[in-house]
Amino acid sequence: MAMWIGPARPEQRQEVVELWRAAGLTVPHNDPVADFDQARGRDGSDVLVGMLGARLAGAVMVGHDGHRGWLYYLAVAPELRGQGHGRALVAAAEAWLAGHGIRKVQLMVRAGNRAVSGFYARIGYAEAPVTTLAKWLDPPG
Repeated sequence: MAMWIGPARPEQRQEVVELWRAAGLTVPHNDPVADFDQARGRDGSDVLVGMLGARLAGAVMVGHDGHRGWLYYLAVAPELRGQGHGRALVAAAEAWLAGHGIRKVQLMVRAGNRAVSGFYARIGYAEAPVTTLAKWLDPPG
């Protein structure tokens, strides 16, 4: 069965967030429910889901700032990994960005996550010679 990929519906929020949590993508200082709600169906962002029939196979959050595109929360159900679903979701997110006139896509991988870094390297991503700096405007409690 081919995986259908398209925009997430509001009622898929909990299932998508559970997938992100199961994949280890959430951290205490980020609220994935708020992230889903803030990204889904916007001009500059969306959440794309991969469906195998009625089953959620994977999801990715995509967005841009008008200059660069970003991928967040790429997850595939653990038992469906290694079948090309992650690659298909990345391709769909890249197409979404290209359709919005964005020419470059970026993402962040937590230090030490070699499996994920290897996945992205195999599909053409390379480490960029930059340092990411951050500042909390509203520090986590």
